[in-house]
Amino acid sequence: VQLQAFGGGLVQARESLRLSCVLSGGTLDWFAIGWFRQATGNKRDNIAWLSSSATHSGYADSVKGRSTISRDLAKNTVFLEMNALEAEDTAVYYCGVDPTGYGGPWSGQYQHWGKGTQVTVSS
Repeated sequence: VQLQAFGGGLVQARESLRLSCVLSGGTLDWFAIGWFRQATGNKRDNIAWLSSSATHSGYADSVKGRSTISRDLAKNTVFLEMNALEAEDTAVYYCGVDPTGYGGPWSGQYQHWGKGTQVTVSS
């Protein structure tokens, strides 16, 4: 199983961005997917997750209300759309697989981290 995150870049504050996480070596309905981010000098934190059935999801308080996690099974891709970006959203964004399928905010349940994508928000 491999993951690859795409879609980062340099954006202005208050703009929107959609990140993509492509899964290979498996199918999304086997796994929960979590989006995490790590700012320089900080630990990797979960910001959103989606269960394997896509019936359960969760968001960190820092992004709740301005972010949406979704998926396209045909593309084996999970998306994270973020609106009203702030300088505090600047980080490397990663996605990880939870093989239990349940999902949740704890980084220890995730594996197969892909190479992250850098998001830089300019104010």
